[in-house]
Amino acid sequence: QVQLVESGGGLVQAGGSLRLSCQVSGGTISSYLMAWFRQAPGKDREFVAAVSWIGGSTIEADSVKGRFTISRDGAKNTLYLQMNRLKPEDTAVYYCAAGGPTIQTMSDDAVDAWGQGTLVTVSS
Repeated sequence: QVQLVESGGGLVQAGGSLRLSCQVSGGTISSYLMAWFRQAPGKDREFVAAVSWIGGSTIEADSVKGRFTISRDGAKNTLYLQMNRLKPEDTAVYYCAAGGPTIQTMSDDAVDAWGQGTLVTVSS
């Protein structure tokens, strides 16, 4: 059973940067599609970005394209989300997830594991 632990959240001013990390353990990591999601106060959880552990192909939501970069380090079993030019509307709890090719749907069949979340607050 894969386990995920996020870190790196915090308070940052608009225009600043943060890098989130997600330590991955257990399971067959290479078989997973890894993703970041976020949930702002009072809103539904939404997809941010995903990466294939093997091959490294990525996809990002339009709202973060050009500002956020998802990557992984196989040697460290760690998933990253580099967030640049942050905006107040990026304020949310960010979750990493491991799953299959339909992970963006966030359905029970698509996601095998969720992390506990890390809070990112962007002040204006």
